[in-house]
Amino acid sequence: MGTETRGETVYRGIAWSAFACSANTACVDVKDGKVLRIRPLHYDDVASAEERRPWRIEARGKVFEPGGKTLLPPLSLSYKKRIYSKNRVLHPMKRVDWDPNGERNPHNRGVSKYERISWDEATSIIAAEIKRVHDEYGPLAIMCQADGHGETKVIHAPHGCQA
Repeated sequence: MGTETRGETVYRGIAWSAFACSANTACVDVKDGKVLRIRPLHYDDVASAEERRPWRIEARGKVFEPGGKTLLPPLSLSYKKRIYSKNRVLHPMKRVDWDPNGERNPHNRGVSKYERISWDEATSIIAAEIKRVHDEYGPLAIMCQADGHGETKVIHAPHGCQA
């Protein structure tokens, strides 16, 4: 596939967890500011085997070596669909009958319409809600999900509660 079709290739970490920044490096082909395709990074495209010095283990008459490309999860490969989905929320929204400082109308969840709000208003609401929950229910009422699971294939923080 020629560069005239592909446009520019950007190397991007596509991880599906908050802590695993750049865990799965992908080649993202972009043309005119639009993602054309997402594909695994082939290591030979960026460095020779001599430069990479991949590991090699010989045991019981067998040779074990790493693969020649990144292994992208299926969700990462479909990220293009998520980017251009008609269902994607592009701006912060707030329920029209929800007042963070007054009547919250929980009975209208899923029924009421939404209105667009500014990023400043959205972050102010989020900060105020975190403070409200902290003050009303204590600091442990706010879940901080930053630990990983053991299948990320990267070194990361241990499992468990936040200190």
